[in-house]
Amino acid sequence: MYKRLLLLFVIALSLCSCGINGKRFKIKGHILNINQGEFYVYDDMGLINGIDTIKVEGGRFTYEMDCERPTTVMLVFPNFSEQPIFAEPGKDASVKGDASHLKELRIEGTKTNETMTKFRSQISNEAPPEIKKHAERFVEDHPESPIGAYLVKKYFIANPQPDYRKAYKLIETMLAKQPTNTKLAQLAKDIKNMNSASVNSKLPIFTSFDMNGRPVASSDLSVGVAVICTWASWSYDSMDQLRVIQRSRKKAKGRLKVLSIAIEASKVDCKKALQNDSVTWPNICDGAMFDGKIIRKLGMLSVPDNILVKDGRIIGRSLSSKELEEKIDQNL
Repeated sequence: MYKRLLLLFVIALSLCSCGINGKRFKIKGHILNINQGEFYVYDDMGLINGIDTIKVEGGRFTYEMDCERPTTVMLVFPNFSEQPIFAEPGKDASVKGDASHLKELRIEGTKTNETMTKFRSQISNEAPPEIKKHAERFVEDHPESPIGAYLVKKYFIANPQPDYRKAYKLIETMLAKQPTNTKLAQLAKDIKNMNSASVNSKLPIFTSFDMNGRPVASSDLSVGVAVICTWASWSYDSMDQLRVIQRSRKKAKGRLKVLSIAIEASKVDCKKALQNDSVTWPNICDGAMFDGKIIRKLGMLSVPDNILVKDGRIIGRSLSSKELEEKIDQNL
């Protein structure tokens, strides 16, 4: 009788553990040379509701989230650099490093995160062309790894010189090993959209509403020079891009049209940021982050990102702020 009760207790404890801890993911971190501050965090599966905040005290932080399925969590540091963390149900990850050398950050606790740490160490002193070769080789050697999708987006898509053909080929390689991965299938569709919205292509047709409920459409940008850009209040580079566009718009004296798309979960935060920077052009904020209808249609999967249009045809894409300003000046 005693043994039976003990067995029932063990089973109940096990079920309880699986029902709670088995569907959570925890990040513990210790970063040197930072005492207090905040990190932002978001993920690519919508398990985190928009953007969340992590408090840092004495260089240490802890963050726990619901995690029913694997996802890629993006940790955004105070200098607005980002670090992927690959979350798995019921697992923990530890983050260790120095705030002055974030490229040398170590993430341990799961095989995937340790593999990514090793990969970043291998490419730390490589030039961009060599890094792309390393990324391609990694995907070909590990098509089952969730790291692959991140590498394809970072090095073959969100790039001033994107290689959509290579990106699509690598996604197909991964889908052969991960046929039920809906995110990979969506990424393959996104790449086709990007290809249709590449330089020298016509701007794809779209309609939406801005934050004030006014209709906006691709036809509004079909005459003259126009910029479509993505931004977020938590991304310093994107806020800098907005200021560059604003400067170009002033110089253009009404000849430059602008449409911005906010990668924000909160319309309140979005409005506040726009007011602080005196942005008055149409802005879309549907709260869907990177899953927004227009974002997907245009294949704009990073922040900041931009598309430069002249007379309805795309003449530039994913330009740096400096390149964007120069190309706007050349075409006005």
